[in-house]
Amino acid sequence: MTLIRLTLESARQVARELNKLGLNSPVLLEGVGQDPLDVLIATLLSQASGDQVTQGIFRELKGRYPGWAGLARAPLFEVEEILRRGGLAKQKSQRLKEILSQLESEQGALSLTPLLEGTDEQAMAKLLQLAGVGPKTAACVLLFALGRPVFPVDTHVLRVSRRLGWVGAKETAPRAQDLLSRIIPEDLHLSLHTDLIRFGREICRANTPRCYHCPLAEECDYARGRMLA
Repeated sequence: MTLIRLTLESARQVARELNKLGLNSPVLLEGVGQDPLDVLIATLLSQASGDQVTQGIFRELKGRYPGWAGLARAPLFEVEEILRRGGLAKQKSQRLKEILSQLESEQGALSLTPLLEGTDEQAMAKLLQLAGVGPKTAACVLLFALGRPVFPVDTHVLRVSRRLGWVGAKETAPRAQDLLSRIIPEDLHLSLHTDLIRFGREICRANTPRCYHCPLAEECDYARGRMLA
C-alpha cells in the first residue's frame, strides 16, 4: 500500500490551512512537560478519557505520588479509585503499576532514560516492551519528551488522514503512523500532530463532520461526497 496524496508540499499546505483556523483547544500532552515517564503515564491515562478529565487525574496522581515511587507501592485499589472518573480504571491502574515495577526491576530506577538511548528505532522497540505500551503511546513519548522525528497517530489523526486520502480508507493506525512519520516533514511533526487532533475534534468530527466549514473541503473526496449527496 502506498500513500495516495501525501507529499511534503501537501503536508505543508494542510499545516498552513489548519494554522489559519486558529484552533486552540487544549491538547493534553502540551501541558505535561518533557519528562519521558510523565508523558508515558499521561498518555496511558488518556485512553478512553477526555483531556480535561485525564489532566485532572494526572495532576492528582503527580501530587499524591511525587517521583512516582509512591504510586509503585500504593495498593492497586487506591490507584484504581483515583482513576475511576476516567475510563478503563481497572485496566489502566494495573498497567501503570506493572510498568513501574518493570522499570524498577530492569532499570533499577523509575526512569525511562536508559530505554531511550540509541536510535529512534531502538528506543521505540524498548518502549514497546513495557506493559500495555503500543505504537501511539511510544511515539508520543519520543515526540513530546524528546523531539524525535515520529508522528503519533491517534483516532483523530487517523480519521482525518483517511478522509484526506493521505492513507487508505482501511489503513491501521500503526501502519499509518509509520508512513506519516517518514513523509511529513520533521519540523511539522509536533505542530501538525496537535493541530490535526484539534481539527478532528472540532471540524472533522467522527459522526457530525462540519464539511461546510472546512478549509480543506475542496481537496477532500470525503467532504465533496457529503456535500454533493
